[in-house]
Amino acid sequence: MAMFNNNWTGFLSFFVFLLLAVPSDAFPKRKGNGNNAATGNTGAAKGNGAAKGAAAGAATGAAAAGGISLATDGSTILDKTVTINGLEIRYKISAPADQFTAESGVTGAAATAGANGTAGLNVLLHGDGGQSFFDFPNQDVQNNLMGVVVLAPDPNLFWGGGSGLDRTDGVAHSAAVNTLIQQQLSQDVAFDPANVFFTGVSGGSLMLSGFFVPAFGAQYQTGVELNCGALSPQVPVVDAATMIANTKIHFQSTQDELALLQDAIPQAVAAYEKLATGAGLDAATIGTLQTVDNTPNGGGHCGFDGKGFVSGVQLMATNYANVMGDNASGDIAGIGNVLTVSFNLRTLICTITNFRKERGWKRECSILKCNLNQGRTRYNIFLIYAMMIKLLFLLVYLAF
Repeated sequence: MAMFNNNWTGFLSFFVFLLLAVPSDAFPKRKGNGNNAATGNTGAAKGNGAAKGAAAGAATGAAAAGGISLATDGSTILDKTVTINGLEIRYKISAPADQFTAESGVTGAAATAGANGTAGLNVLLHGDGGQSFFDFPNQDVQNNLMGVVVLAPDPNLFWGGGSGLDRTDGVAHSAAVNTLIQQQLSQDVAFDPANVFFTGVSGGSLMLSGFFVPAFGAQYQTGVELNCGALSPQVPVVDAATMIANTKIHFQSTQDELALLQDAIPQAVAAYEKLATGAGLDAATIGTLQTVDNTPNGGGHCGFDGKGFVSGVQLMATNYANVMGDNASGDIAGIGNVLTVSFNLRTLICTITNFRKERGWKRECSILKCNLNQGRTRYNIFLIYAMMIKLLFLLVYLAF
């Protein structure tokens, strides 16, 4: 016991030294709501902010619904509404004018309805309240992908309906999106059906990961970028082996994410990794197909640029090819390389508590594998600091 006390005293002394040595700005910093509150995009969060944002977005959308406009890169935007499976689906397509069909009404349209084109699609599902639908952050043609954004057929503009993590209409909404792509879009624009990618923002990411990818991912076999939100599959995974072996999934979040997503996102990462392991994929393949990053700090929910929701979402959309392209570099200005693996405090807690499962500390932490054998893990001062704190708690726990 005396030996333990001596060792314990030495460790505490070393730990105090670390406390004094690490600068205070190593801690994650939280700013105010910034433009998150202004946009009403609280993702999966409940509350009046999201409801007010949804109502404001709906009013704006109603005033601007329909028509043809110009995209920021000179492409043409078609804004259209159709009824699918009894749901009113409004969507926008951004493409070169000659890729639209004559039936679209776009001036300069030269494509034949139903004919395949050479460019693919990047289909974006917005967050709660619809901000990213109206902003259309993926409107520039990028990486040979034309932009499509779809508005949730829900009074509150929530993809999957419901609220929080409970997306009660996820099945119906996912089926409508799939039908839109499979049957309707080719009547408007010529595209390559074998090259359809997806982007989720907040609530849109919840529906993509929880419902759409499990049900329809095997049909597309491309990729999905899940920004600031993710759910474990909420429905049976159709042809899981085919889907997981041919779908690139990138989970992008921040260190100061919404509280209810701080557990949901790691659980989703673990669930999809488990699907890959179950399909017989090795660690190197999983590391290539499934990537995770939560480096950004200080911008709040979806604030990947450290500033706020709108600009953060736009940053990821602008760099889509750097994340999801065949030769993606992973480099995003202001973040760094998002295709390496980034640990946060929650992950470190999982790492240590996994050793104490038998005492009731249970958590899905397969994200912890993180392809350590490939040397792809990044540490920063805060992470080392957090690890030391958790080690102290572990020693106290083991001692008593």
